[in-house]
Amino acid sequence: MGSDRDPFVSRNLRHNALALGADFGLFLVGLSFASQSTILPAFAAHLGAPSVIIGAIPAVMTVGWFLPSLFIAGHTETLPRKLPFVLRYTIWERAPLLVLALAAFFLADRAPALTLALLLVMLLVITGAGGALMPAWMDIVGRAIPMALRGRFFAVASLLGSGGGAVGSVATAYVLAALSAPAGYGVCFLLSAFFMGLSYIALALTREPPAGAASAPVPLRRYLSRIPALLSRDRNLRWFLAARACGVIGVMSSGFYTVYALRAYAAPASQVGVFTTVLLAGQAAGTAVLGWVADRAGHRVVIVAGVAAIVAANVVALVAPSLDAFNLVFALLGVYVAAMNVSSLSILLEFAPTAAEHPTYVGLGNTLLAPVMFFAPLVAGVMVDALGFGSVFGVAAAFGATALGLLLGRVRDPRHERAMGR
Repeated sequence: MGSDRDPFVSRNLRHNALALGADFGLFLVGLSFASQSTILPAFAAHLGAPSVIIGAIPAVMTVGWFLPSLFIAGHTETLPRKLPFVLRYTIWERAPLLVLALAAFFLADRAPALTLALLLVMLLVITGAGGALMPAWMDIVGRAIPMALRGRFFAVASLLGSGGGAVGSVATAYVLAALSAPAGYGVCFLLSAFFMGLSYIALALTREPPAGAASAPVPLRRYLSRIPALLSRDRNLRWFLAARACGVIGVMSSGFYTVYALRAYAAPASQVGVFTTVLLAGQAAGTAVLGWVADRAGHRVVIVAGVAAIVAANVVALVAPSLDAFNLVFALLGVYVAAMNVSSLSILLEFAPTAAEHPTYVGLGNTLLAPVMFFAPLVAGVMVDALGFGSVFGVAAAFGATALGLLLGRVRDPRHERAMGR
């Protein structure tokens, strides 16, 4: 990419790596105090949510993170500078956590159903804002961090985030053990908002590299009409998106790991903090290795490792004989999360033929997966009620294995394709 040799990029590389890395890492720390795999399902269960609503938590969050991206990508490409746009609207990723904290303290006991509805709405606001801003944020990263360093950039930022989250999980376990629900969850949401605020400060310190000529504005309908032709000519991208869709179904079980373990093994509420610690430990270990792998072997290899981990997690969930053995499920889930953090977005930058098309490819890779990400957890919730947890774990393992086969048999690493001039 041309930006890899830009004097501005080289001169500000250390500063931007620190600022953007702190932004990403602190954001992950904040998310760990409101984890969709541990804290949020447990809070929803405390409010009396049925399984289908618990399944709706990852559904709402993933559709928020992924659906808006493509619809905003065209506008993003017309902006000469992306950072002011991100700073203006990212407040909506952070402020709703304060609303959730207040709801946990003052509303949950009086009106649990209303609190549950508010939880889902606030999660949609948080993630919807994040999804809309993702193409712009990734474009900033793509121009500020050279391609050969992006794997390690995301790995180090994720590792710091996981380390901070691991320390935070100890606090989470203490808070949930010391404070009766729902007050303990309210404290967790306050801590999440605090670290999200620190993330915002780090982002504001970024020195955005100059972009090339901004794209001319076009109506949304005309912009979207270009997408079928893009997919038609890029067979490799189509296979990659198909593999990612199967992988998404493979992870639909993750929102039920905590609830299943608490019920099946009669575990205390404080075990949620232990699960979070194991999850973050697996994430940290995976990140420490996978960032290095991504920069040397490509992001496809990293995604293969992540999908293999989630297949193994589902198998272990099916056969684990004890609560201690079930901890391995969260370690493997952490490896999957690490792989996605390092490579799921970075590989989309490499599919893009030019830097100017970064927002479109990030938006495309996100939005086309949104329907699967929305419906898979909801179907999982229905399956839990009708057929039991084992059915969800088994189906998820099968789809994960399909994703693994597509990644190994059909998808070529776009970095290597570019190097060969294809």
